Amino acid sequence: MLFALIGHPVSHSFSAQYLNARFKNEGIDAHYDLIDMPNIEQFPNLVNTNKHNGFNVTIPHKKAIIPYLDTLSPEAQAIGAVNVIEICNNKLIGHNTDIIGFHDTFTPLLKPYHTHAVILGTGGASQAVQYVLNKLNIPFKLITHAQLDTNTITLLAPIIINTTPLGMYPNTDSAPNIDYNQLTDKHLLYDLVYNPTETKFLRLGAQHGATTQNGLAMLHSQADAALKIWLK
Repeated sequence: MLFALIGHPVSHSFSAQYLNARFKNEGIDAHYDLIDMPNIEQFPNLVNTNKHNGFNVTIPHKKAIIPYLDTLSPEAQAIGAVNVIEICNNKLIGHNTDIIGFHDTFTPLLKPYHTHAVILGTGGASQAVQYVLNKLNIPFKLITHAQLDTNTITLLAPIIINTTPLGMYPNTDSAPNIDYNQLTDKHLLYDLVYNPTETKFLRLGAQHGATTQNGLAMLHSQADAALKIWLK
């Protein structure tokens, strides 16, 4: 079996390393590739090669991929973003396992004072985070990438979740433009970026005593959920 991640860029991704190790350790006859795809219009040609048994989808295609699919799972339909494609009877089915990955790695970090959130970014990953926060009845405010570019964000909530690629390798010197001096040990900073394992966003938060979590555990959790879909 052959699986792949599509997106742009993908060279930073740990998905192939993680899943190929699982395949080897569990005796699964499969391989996972990284496919850099700057334009989503290239996707039908990839599918027409008929080589792959399933795909992951990452930035910037989690929303743009939807018109190329035959149907969506209820969760993917609800949030309008796809990160897993199942191929079943020549049909392309879109799923979203980011929901599972974020929920399972976020909820253990919550304290009673984590009552509301700020979500940085409004893309496909942000949609999954919004879905989970709504399920948990945690109110949130959205900050767009454009707002981060033009203003220093103040009025911070006790939960700050970065869903943008700011700080992702190789641009490790970048970070969301927030007022880090407002942070305390009552803040929780969650960064969906996992390469590097400590982004500038998390490092500055930790310097002010905030609880921090990178996106690596979420990557593993959503990948495990994707495998269950592909291998069922």
